[in-house]
Amino acid sequence: MEKCGTVCLGWLPDYIAEQRERPITQPFDVKTVFGNENPVHLEIGCGKGRFIQQMAEENPNRNFIALEQTPNVLITAMERTMESGIRNLRYYAGKAEYLEKIFVSGSVEMIYLNFSCPYPKESYSKHRLTHPVFLKIYRSILNEGGCIKQKTDNRRLFEFSIENFSQNGFSLRNVSLDLHNSKITGNIMTEYEERFTQMGLPIFYLEAYPENFSDKVFTFK
Repeated sequence: MEKCGTVCLGWLPDYIAEQRERPITQPFDVKTVFGNENPVHLEIGCGKGRFIQQMAEENPNRNFIALEQTPNVLITAMERTMESGIRNLRYYAGKAEYLEKIFVSGSVEMIYLNFSCPYPKESYSKHRLTHPVFLKIYRSILNEGGCIKQKTDNRRLFEFSIENFSQNGFSLRNVSLDLHNSKITGNIMTEYEERFTQMGLPIFYLEAYPENFSDKVFTFK
């Protein structure tokens, strides 16, 4: 992985050191990594990178970071990006628990949570990426006006997310129980999303804004 990190993108924190909970002493600096100060968008759990790569292609004035904790999957995504020649996308090997060690406060404009593991057993609910523990981390790294966009095929996870966002200082907008049949535009599908759609499953979607950054508005589509 170290070789791929150097050849593909030139920026990949030490995964093994992180897993051992050694402190990361050098936080992410957008100017150093990308050579500009464009806004940063972050996908947590990028899989093979289809979504984040297309986002980067269509938004050259934004910088994109893709987080993935499975090394082999991450390498596949990085190799695809290397072949495409995209320059405004980087990858990070690790877990969402460490985001505050990487990103300084208020440095991220957008967070994408696409088809995160639902952890259906209640005893594992603390691992869901919309658990209050994670929401606190997201609030810390989001900038003023920042937003979280979530897509999932799992209704229980979606209801869990709505409850936690609402109870932890977020306003919800563009909430949909069937994204592809809604009026919401500009959607880019992930690999999982395409598969679920072909199976005829609805895609649940929402946008969450920290309340101190936006009006307290709940809109449903």
